[in-house]
Order: sequence, then C-alpha cells, then structure tokens
Amino acid sequence: MSMFCFQCQETAKGTGCTSRGVCGKPAEVACLQDALIWLLKGISFYGVKARALGIADPEADLFVAQALFSTITNVNFDADRFVKLANRAVQLRDGLKAQYKGAKGAPVTGSLPEMATWTPETGDADEWIEKGLTVGVMSDPDLNEDTRSLRELLTYGLKGLAAYTDHAYVLDHQNDDLLAFLQEGLLATADEGASVDDLVGMVLKCGQMGVQAMALLDQANTSTYGNPEPTQVNLGVRPGPAILISGHDLRDLDELLQQTEGKGVNVYTHGEMLPANAYPAFKKYDHLVGNYGGSWWHQREEFGKFGGAILMTTNCIITPRDSYVGRLFTTGLAGWPGVVHIPDRVPGEQKDFGPVIAKALGSGEPEELEQGTIPIGFAHATVLSVADKVVEAVKSGAVKRFVVMAGCDGRQPARGYFTEIAEGLPQDTIILTAGCAKYRYNKLDVGDIGGIPRVLDAGQCNDSYSLVVVAQALAQVFGLEDINDLPISYDIGWYEQKAVVVLLALLSLGVKHIRLGPTLPAFVSPNVLNVLVEHFDIKPTATVEEDLAAIAAGQ
Repeated sequence: MSMFCFQCQETAKGTGCTSRGVCGKPAEVACLQDALIWLLKGISFYGVKARALGIADPEADLFVAQALFSTITNVNFDADRFVKLANRAVQLRDGLKAQYKGAKGAPVTGSLPEMATWTPETGDADEWIEKGLTVGVMSDPDLNEDTRSLRELLTYGLKGLAAYTDHAYVLDHQNDDLLAFLQEGLLATADEGASVDDLVGMVLKCGQMGVQAMALLDQANTSTYGNPEPTQVNLGVRPGPAILISGHDLRDLDELLQQTEGKGVNVYTHGEMLPANAYPAFKKYDHLVGNYGGSWWHQREEFGKFGGAILMTTNCIITPRDSYVGRLFTTGLAGWPGVVHIPDRVPGEQKDFGPVIAKALGSGEPEELEQGTIPIGFAHATVLSVADKVVEAVKSGAVKRFVVMAGCDGRQPARGYFTEIAEGLPQDTIILTAGCAKYRYNKLDVGDIGGIPRVLDAGQCNDSYSLVVVAQALAQVFGLEDINDLPISYDIGWYEQKAVVVLLALLSLGVKHIRLGPTLPAFVSPNVLNVLVEHFDIKPTATVEEDLAAIAAGQ
C-alpha cells in the first residue's frame, strides 16, 4: 500500500484508494497531504495551549484553515506546493512553540507528541513523503475501528469548515472562533484519551461551527455583492475571445471582471460559479455572458471545446487533457503540476489576471454546447420575500412537499438516481437545491407552481445555509417547534468534504430522516453508522421507486 485515502464518495471499491486516487491524486501527493495534516495537529497542539494563555498567532491560525482546504478532494495536486506548505507549517509550529514557552505562567511540559517536535533534516519531497507514510489514516493498524471512523469524520468535517471559513476571510469577514475550533478539532483527532462519546460530541460541534461558517460566508457574499436575485442565465455562447471561470471564489470573479472590462473578452461561469450570475454586483458587467457546461466532472470534454482561457479558483480540478492544459490556469489554493498559477493578491491590490486575459485574446472561441436559459438566484432573501405566497401555496394544497436535493455531483452512473427522482416527483412538489448536485436536474423542464419554479436553486454548496434559513422561517410561520414537522424531505448527494460539514451542520440543527447517496461514506464504521441512524435516522438512498413512495408518504 503506497497510500490510503477514503475521504471522497468515489473512493476505490467503496473502501479506499491505495495506489492512486480515483480523483487522479498520485500516491506521493497523498502522502504529502497526510504529512501536512499531521503537522497541522502539531500547530494545533501549541495553538490551543497558547490561546488558553491569551496568545494567538493570526498567521498560523489562518494557515491551518488554508492548508486544510488545500487537502480537500480535487483542490491541489501539485507536490511542490505541498512541500512548501509542510515546511512552512514547521516554521509556524515552532514559532507558536516559542511564544507559548516564553509566556509567563506557561506550565512546564512533559513528554510531547512527535507532531509537536519532529523536524525534517532536509525538508525535501522524499523526506516528507516518507514521513507521510508513517502518519496517515492507517498508520496505526491496531486503532479501534470506531475511533478511527470518528477521527476521520471529524477531520473531513474540519476540512469543509476550513474551506467555508477561508472563503469568508478572503472577503475580509472574520470569526476567529472558527479558526480556534479548527485547531481544537484537529487536536481532538490526536487525543489518545478521547472516548467515542468525546469524539461524537466534537463531530456535532463541528456541525454547529459549520452553521456559523456558512452564515459568515453568506454575510460576506451578500454584503459585498448584494442578495442574489431570480435570474435566467444564458447557456449559449457569443462570438469573441473568452475566459471560463470555475470554482467558488467570488472575489476572483469580481477582479477578473474588472480587469477584462472593455477588452473584448467574454467571461463565462462554470460549475459552482454558476450562482454568481444572480448577484447584482456582477450583473452590471455586459461581458459576463452566462454559464458554459455542467458540473465539475464534465470538464475534460467541456474545457476542450471551450477554446478560450480557463481559470480554476478552488476545487474541482481533474486531470487535464492535452487539448486544453496550455490554456488552463489555477489560483488560490488550487493547483496542478506544470499549470500556470496566478499568485495570491498583495494586501491592498488585486490579483494579476493579465496572463489569463492574454491567453484568451490569443486563443479560439467557445464551441456552443447548448442553448436556452436556466433559472437561479433563489437564496433565502428571495424565497422569504415571497414567503406569503409559499405559505399560501402550502395551505391551499398547491404545494404538498419540499424536497431538499442539495450537495455534490459525481461521475458514478448511480447518480442518475437524482435525475430520476426529480423527474418522478409529483407536480405539487418543490425541489430546494444548492451545490453542483443540481446539474443532475436543473435543466429539466419540470414547470412551476403558481409562478414558483419547481426547482429553487439557492446557489453554491455553502448556500445550503439558505435552505436552512428558509426551513427555519417556514417552521416559525407554521407555528412548529420542530423543524422535522415541516413537509420537507432530504435527499442529499455527497462527494467531498464540504458536503460532510453541510451534513454535520444539518445534524447539529436536529434535522432527521436524511437520505444520503449514492453510497454511504467509507470512513463511517458500522457502529458509528448505527449511532447516526439511531439519533438522526440517516439512511442510504434506495431505489428510485422506493424513495419516491417514501417521500410521497412524508418519510
């Protein structure tokens, strides 16, 4: 076994990738990521202790979030970048150690864990890969299965939490409690004395912090760019040079639009950037011309046909083809070896997207994939502004049920289930969606109910928060004390770690009866699954016919 990774839904054989990730992650990158996670626990060891004495290192705190984010599935495949992150982690850890030991009243430490003391001799890739092999998920073969399961569930929840937190910090919206909890959670995963109950408690707390992170990011996005508005997004193409921007980072899109204005370059969104078309701040740009293509896993075909420059701002990048790798750029935490990376912005300045623009001006035009429009922009502000109509539709019987079909899309044929569910739902049902899972059904002609579209798209995966806000508001309007008494069913698709923290957020709010698919996480042991079933009635998706019948029955 040259690596072990089972953090995503498509992990090999449903158990774990052991030689190369299904995502395309090489074994050496997997080992580098394991080493980095281990080092982040070392930073957390001193960070938690120092914080108890009133000492904080803002650079180290944010670094932990960004480094965690970099290890999410399909974010960064560049080994050189991980070597630099690992060596920087050692520097920050040792800096925190010095601050802590120099503090008045710091207790004398006894034996210290290796993660808090180990120092590389050379700091090169080979040394870090070798270290990663000894500290990864399966490094302790005698570890209790349920303990390992809960540690990994918490770790992956923390990765998702880190992603949403970093997005908010990029827009200068901060909640340092989130950064502090990332370290508290990481330290818990290394606590040999932590019981199963302790870890379950930390997992649920991760969900609570996930709600806070999504609320912070929602505030960051809407206060900066306005509340999303109902919008019909163009799916066709226009003549002329073009840039395709994918991922989640709205500030990158903002700066790209400013830098391309008046230069004859059309900008298209892709994947999880689709919801950006609904923000008022972006609508003022005539050269933001619509959305191109579908969800992340179609990119190898779609990027080849796009013809212009392509910018990946976060995940999800997959192994590029020769037909477009020369037109591909990454920025932020995203990375692919050999692909030009746009450096981080200097404080007070924008990123320089000049190389992307120059490549677009010297490249071809997009080949049209489809025509028409799709509706987006139904985040909580929009839905609650017409809450009286929604409530009346429910009371009149025009709307019998809401189905939350949020989360991730993926490559497995089994995900056709979500398309068939959307097609099979009764006409008196409204789908609430967020995340790239919507690409399984957002282009279906499912009609509307009294002018209310039957697919209400709240936005990106982090905008699952909007769905929570809507559900809580509806519960209040109907005078219900328990959100589970609403006529809402949950049919969630998952793929990577941001979906994990969204799930934990829902559980922390007491949401029950969630269907999860197309498969349950490989990192959840049978006993841990039993706990989730007992307390929250989490269940795997079944057949389309069985689940449609259950939804119709209010289950």
